[in-house]
Amino acid sequence: MARKQTPSYVLTLKLDTNNRDESILDKRFEICRKLYNSILGLGLKRFKTLSELKVYRTLRKELADLNKSYYKDENSKKSKLNEKLRKEKYKELTVLLGEYGINEYSLINEMTPMYKPFNKNIDNKTAQALASRAWKALEKLIYSNAERVNFVRFDELYSVEGKWNASGITYRDGIIKWNKLNMTVIIKNNDVYAQKAIQDRIKYCRIVRKMIRGNYKYYVQLVMEGFPPIKVTNDGEIKRSIGLGNVGIDIGTRTIAFSSQYDVKLLELCTEVENIQKEKNKLQRKLDRQRRSNNPNNYNENGTIKRGIKLEWIKSNKYIRTQNELREIQRKQADVRKQSHEKLANYIISLGDRILVETMQFQGLQKRSKKTTKNKDGKFNKKKRFGKSLANKAPAKLIEIINRKLNYDGLKILKINTQKVKASQYNHFTGEYNKKELKDRWNKDIEIQRDMYSSFLIMNINDDLETINQDKCIETYDIFKMLHDKEINRLKELKLQGYKLISSMGI
Repeated sequence: MARKQTPSYVLTLKLDTNNRDESILDKRFEICRKLYNSILGLGLKRFKTLSELKVYRTLRKELADLNKSYYKDENSKKSKLNEKLRKEKYKELTVLLGEYGINEYSLINEMTPMYKPFNKNIDNKTAQALASRAWKALEKLIYSNAERVNFVRFDELYSVEGKWNASGITYRDGIIKWNKLNMTVIIKNNDVYAQKAIQDRIKYCRIVRKMIRGNYKYYVQLVMEGFPPIKVTNDGEIKRSIGLGNVGIDIGTRTIAFSSQYDVKLLELCTEVENIQKEKNKLQRKLDRQRRSNNPNNYNENGTIKRGIKLEWIKSNKYIRTQNELREIQRKQADVRKQSHEKLANYIISLGDRILVETMQFQGLQKRSKKTTKNKDGKFNKKKRFGKSLANKAPAKLIEIINRKLNYDGLKILKINTQKVKASQYNHFTGEYNKKELKDRWNKDIEIQRDMYSSFLIMNINDDLETINQDKCIETYDIFKMLHDKEINRLKELKLQGYKLISSMGI
């Protein structure tokens, strides 16, 4: 019988650790890293053996053909027949994997003899959680959601968790206990949110370490049952409130446009992140110079890394210091980006409770172009796409945060069918679709900025999430046009003040 799933949220608190605690934690994190790599290696070895069998290759080929046919015509009667066949084939695959010990329970059983020599440091539930983590990585590889899985390198395991709060890593009366290691959890007297949250039931605990200014700081993440407490200001006002009505979002790699009956905005995502990027690039170049200086024998004459042999890399103390500087920059960048996304998500949610967004394949936009093309001057075009922009701005993370916040109120973000809606091509006045080039940032016939107009059309999608409601568009257009012009004037004023706007805004 499947275990009943309940809603969860995470409460992160700092641990009060001394030198002895940190030394023990470092040792245990390294043991966990080796155990994880060992169980992952065993699973990969078994999967490689299975992959060479004819019965497995035949089954995967049948599945690939069925999936191709199913997704090609998703709504037909033939598709429903294919769906039934797909389920049967996936059951066959699950049975075959089980026969070769490639599933979560088999890996957990194999972990038991592995962790026994370290049972003074690592408990049974923590070892099981490591096996479950390894299975999740293998599962992505098996079901073609990943091209490969990576082992965790030295000093790069940043979290260890248990399975429950009854044994292993546990929280009791303000103290985290883990195999005779006791650490006090810091909850400030003025932290009303944490004091309210800690009263909920704790599912399990996760110990996290973060490199901050060259030293590890330790935190505990308590995975709580239920929904997080509502935050209020000193005046008693609710910080995060959900509005009423539709909100359409047109999100890009660096910008976001959203439209509601109360406000229309065109914004650059995470403007604060750009200030860090130059320093980050400088440190990355410095690291490359130091790496080449410390390991000249690992490079060919043309400057490329030698392939086909196992290389040993020497890290000097200066290299490690530079590496820690880069880690600190990346940590700051991630914290600034998350804080910016959280604020923007709260504002978007305050505009409405029915939030619609296009289905975007950001993962595909990260990859380099495979085709080699030339421009009109005969020069080769760059194969780079939007990898750096997506890494800096993380638009998918913003959508994830909005969805998480909506879940607290039993709602979810609605993803429209991009191919059928074609918001960037539609004109609600005529009901026609006209293709536009990417460089065209304005709908010149109606003098409306392209991204903002798309968000307006997305706001007026029907319940089927596949068609635009033309009557609603006509009904709400006057308010949208007024708010659109107000936002355009704001952006123009910023530009006059010397603020550099992104070229895709078309201002």
